[in-house]
Amino acid sequence: MPALSDFETPNTPTWCPGCGNFGMSRALRTAYSELGLPFEKLAVVWGIGCHGNGADFTRCQGFHALHGRALPIATGLHLSNPDLTVVVEMGDGDAFGIGLGHFAHSCRRNLDITSITHDNQVYGLTTGQASPTTEQYAHSPSTPTGVLEQPVNTVGLAIAEGATFVARGFSDDVEHLTGLVKEAITHRGFAVLDVFQPCVTWNKLNTHAWFRDRIYKLEESGWDPTDRAAAMALTMTTFSELTCSPEECRIPTGVIYRETGRPTYADGLPQLTGPLWKQALTPRDISKALAEQS
Repeated sequence: MPALSDFETPNTPTWCPGCGNFGMSRALRTAYSELGLPFEKLAVVWGIGCHGNGADFTRCQGFHALHGRALPIATGLHLSNPDLTVVVEMGDGDAFGIGLGHFAHSCRRNLDITSITHDNQVYGLTTGQASPTTEQYAHSPSTPTGVLEQPVNTVGLAIAEGATFVARGFSDDVEHLTGLVKEAITHRGFAVLDVFQPCVTWNKLNTHAWFRDRIYKLEESGWDPTDRAAAMALTMTTFSELTCSPEECRIPTGVIYRETGRPTYADGLPQLTGPLWKQALTPRDISKALAEQS
């Protein structure tokens, strides 16, 4: 089994002191180690944003994709080499802004990929502009009079579009988050894990303390994650205005929805018997098709 140190690089993280990315990085590397994922079997794709610096700090087969385009890259990796464990790390702006279309279609395809979102509710890398998950009415450099739109219901969207594993975590609770990462990776199908990851520099509303006062664990409340309708209804209760108190805002973490047994996208492609580079090339006579076109 690989040690936690096997996933570390000589590079020192450059995130701001107190950034939630530190807890997320620890949870991810711990999960990789405890799952026994060897270097040659783990592929991680990062989008663009503060989280994307993790490409420098995690030893694996990695790919730093374009903004919003991490999932198409991951799809190609998965389908061309189904022996890989493919994990995608994206920011909330990365995944639910320019990448929203890719996210929705990945959910409905039920690709056997794990999608993990670093959700700090701002564009942290570019000085804190409002992102698709910023709370309504919040002020930011790009919305000085307040955000007009409601935030994207990230987990609700995932359930509605067909993801078969949907969960939420919190970067401060590394032990709990590690368990969720392991469940997401071992789930067969498209797994979505949205992680609240406070930005200490630009988001002065949704702080570590703000979340600690409001979060609870679903597994401690007797939650049934197999009830899709109840899961969807639950996702509609997590949005509130800025004035909401800890008593009014209770934010669930843990596995919100899990479905087993549904075929994955690759199940419909029986020709994908293994990595493409291992498959023998079978000559095909296309002379007849060419003649018909002439």
